Formats: sequence, structure tokens, C-alpha cells
Amino acid sequence: MEMGRPLSTEAKIALVERLKSGVSVAALARQTGIRRKSLYQWYAAYLAFGASGLNRKRGPKPGGRASGDPSGPPDARPPDKLARAEARIAELERTIGRQQVALDFFQKALRSWDAKRRSSAATISSVSSEK
Repeated sequence: MEMGRPLSTEAKIALVERLKSGVSVAALARQTGIRRKSLYQWYAAYLAFGASGLNRKRGPKPGGRASGDPSGPPDARPPDKLARAEARIAELERTIGRQQVALDFFQKALRSWDAKRRSSAATISSVSSEK
């Protein structure tokens, strides 16, 4: 299927939706004859840029960044920035979760230690008062 004419955006969206639903890349590649690499690239492009990312041109753009043409397309970095920000937020949430587990553990340990200390202090004071 890959060697023929390029797939339409709708066909690529359908394939990406199948991947999102849980179909493995290897199984989909076998079924369709499309290279796994292409499926991975389309999936990543769809997640980063939506449907418009499925048919974007790769490689340097005519005129490059040095041309300074302000009428050119806006920088396509915001979705990457958003994805990085969401990944950082998820990382920080995991860190907070681990810290909360550690705090809970140490609070229980401290309560247990404090209860044992009070218990042994009460035992010592009752033994001393019996004498």
C-alpha cells in the first residue's frame, strides 16, 4: 500500500484512530502493508499537530528561517511546548504523589514511635510509683 499514491488525510486519520483504540502498530502494519515507521510518524504528528500534521512537509522550508519573512506561516512549536509542559506537569504530579506517600509513612512511624515512648514512660512511672 505504501508504494502507491500517498494516502489521503482521512485515511491516515482512520489509521491513527485504530492505533488510538489499541490496535498494535505491528498488526496494523501487517494488515495494511504500511511501514511501521510511517504509522509511528503519523501517530506522533497527529498527537502533536492534529489532522494538519499528517500531511505536513518535512525538511527545510524554502527561504529557511534566515529569510525573516514575517508573512510566512506561524511557528509550529506551540503544540510541542504544550506537550512538554503537560509532560512536566505529569512529572511534578508524580513527584508530589511520591512525597505524599513518604510523608504519610513517616507520620505513621512518628505516631507509632511516640505511642511506644509514652507507653514505656507510663510503665516506668508506674513502676517507680509502686516502690
